[in-house]
Amino acid sequence: MFSNRQSFGRMERALTSGAHGSLALRNEVRWGSVAPAPRLPLPNFKFHVSSFAPYVVSNRNASAFKNRRNAKKTQHVTISNRNNNPRVAVSSNRGFPPHTPFMYSAEPMLDLGYVRDHLDAVEKMARDRGATLDLAPFREIDTERRQLIFSTEKLKAERNKASDEIGRMKKAGEDATTLLAHMKEVSDTIKNNDVRIGELDERLKNFLLMVPNIPHSSVPVGKSAADNIEVRRWGTPPKFDFAPKPHYELGEGAGILDFESAIKIAGSRFAVYIGLGARLERALANFFLDLHTREHGYTEILPPFLVNTTSLTGVGQLPKFAADMFHLEGTDLWLTPTSEVELTSLHRDETIDEALLPIKVCAWTACFRSEAGAAGRDTRGLKRQHQFQKVEMFKFTRPDTSYDELELLVKNAEAVLQKLGLHYRVMQLCTADMGFAAAKTYDIEVWLPSANEFMEISSCSNTEAFQARRSGIRFKPKIGKSDFVHTLNGSGLAVGRTWIALVENFQQPDGSVRIPEALRPYMGVDTIPALKK
Repeated sequence: MFSNRQSFGRMERALTSGAHGSLALRNEVRWGSVAPAPRLPLPNFKFHVSSFAPYVVSNRNASAFKNRRNAKKTQHVTISNRNNNPRVAVSSNRGFPPHTPFMYSAEPMLDLGYVRDHLDAVEKMARDRGATLDLAPFREIDTERRQLIFSTEKLKAERNKASDEIGRMKKAGEDATTLLAHMKEVSDTIKNNDVRIGELDERLKNFLLMVPNIPHSSVPVGKSAADNIEVRRWGTPPKFDFAPKPHYELGEGAGILDFESAIKIAGSRFAVYIGLGARLERALANFFLDLHTREHGYTEILPPFLVNTTSLTGVGQLPKFAADMFHLEGTDLWLTPTSEVELTSLHRDETIDEALLPIKVCAWTACFRSEAGAAGRDTRGLKRQHQFQKVEMFKFTRPDTSYDELELLVKNAEAVLQKLGLHYRVMQLCTADMGFAAAKTYDIEVWLPSANEFMEISSCSNTEAFQARRSGIRFKPKIGKSDFVHTLNGSGLAVGRTWIALVENFQQPDGSVRIPEALRPYMGVDTIPALKK
């Protein structure tokens, strides 16, 4: 609710919680048609956002997302609010347990005033990203909201003036009964209007939470990954005088990779590393961290592997990508899909001294993803696992330096591959292939001899103020008002995929694997031998 002393401008910016709504999740924002009676029906979202409201998530068999970055299939999120007990049912083809409460609180990415003043630009942005935003209901809700705020402020001014008049009349011994009765009606109207404004604010906030970031002007417009632009290549593919084997055959042949045991332990899309295979995984992670902390100026962080809903919302993982993650029943905790989540929240709801920027951190964590919608894709090997390890690089920067910092971030990731001697290319992603939170993204793709193609091994993005606005992260310059920082993230690198690339590119005719010079101090050997037959 708004107090009498809040300015109209602040009301325009403030977004309060307390209402439920409905929005179909897809690569598109769609509106329903049901709204609370008896007031004028309003379109609703199918995802409720409310500060510290208990939620219940349940799983019913339904189509889910194709993948994290390109959600093509529909995920249905429904809401009930019986007896003031809001519940959310998230339907996907992944079975996280029913009746799981969690907490949810968030601020939208885009300022309401910006969206209102740039509706055509927002619609074009959505089309360029391959999404559809139906903004007609937004206009309807926003119009009613502004009219209610204006009329409510007039009523409050009338009430304040009448209060003074009632006081005068009582002092003069005059009858104020009629005016008191009228002010009772005015107060009731103000109370009802404030409730309605809160409902409309909630629906607008829900809408803004589902709007993706606006691409930078340098991002090419495209319809799919085929429209991505190659920026540069490094190295050349290795030449073999034999048919190169895929990593899973080499790993099993060397006795360093065991998928059968992983199935017994956890199920499909998991792996057990054995002996030198496990040591290689550990060596790669240590090598990445040492390089970034000793040569690239990052501070190493070891964060929790469990994250709360607020942290996930701050980076844009929720509410859109709930089906891609694993949730702990009965808690507000999720298994982290990427340490980008934890690193962003290091400074959530803080104002950073400008002199401290840029802040550069990196972290090794396990990452957990449901791979919803990925059935039948990359089913063999390590490429698409429910659990994988990754070293993440992350930066908090000033807005005026963030794109220079993005180029440096990409160079830092490239340095890893160069030291390992792995052939790669850098791709600038087009509008349709970028992630939900990204304003600009470069993918680094490493060469895979067995497939005779490139495979993504790192994705480096500038999200500008998208995550900072949602997470409440500002900086205070020496002169002027505080502003949102820009946040940047990049894989430096995905450990499992580097394992794949290294094993395939350095395989020998007998099935052994040669260790690159840079890794030998971490491995203690120069070759992973094949098993003797």
